[in-house]
Amino acid sequence: MGSPPGLAGRWRRLFAGVLDWFIVNVISVPFDWQSWTYVWDPGRGAWDRYPVQHTFLAGLVAFLYFWLLHAFWNGQTLGKRLFGMRVVQENGAGITVMQAAVRQAVESALAWVCCVGLLLDLSWILFDPRKQALHDKAARTVVVNA
Repeated sequence: MGSPPGLAGRWRRLFAGVLDWFIVNVISVPFDWQSWTYVWDPGRGAWDRYPVQHTFLAGLVAFLYFWLLHAFWNGQTLGKRLFGMRVVQENGAGITVMQAAVRQAVESALAWVCCVGLLLDLSWILFDPRKQALHDKAARTVVVNA
């Protein structure tokens, strides 16, 4: 089954997403740190140190990167711009600030479901005739050639 003209290719979306996540990881490194906490271990009858990963601020950086760029930069992130794509409404109009927020909120929520949600979200693109991920369906958006 062929895809409607103008929809961005799956491989280009993948490579743009990989580039965007690389950029997000570089930006969020200062906001992602590890510390230690002491926890009582009843089996040993002693206090033990356990590492705790602090990732909330890094997740917030990622959310803001995708939301703000999609909302205020012609529906594009740096990766989408480099690979010649943009996010638009299903009718072809520009994406709204609210749609960009919904799109990223759904993607973030699915990512927090132990990676299974993110895998399901992104693999949806492989079978959907309009190449929409679940977060695209929730926000009523599509990714098209710029």
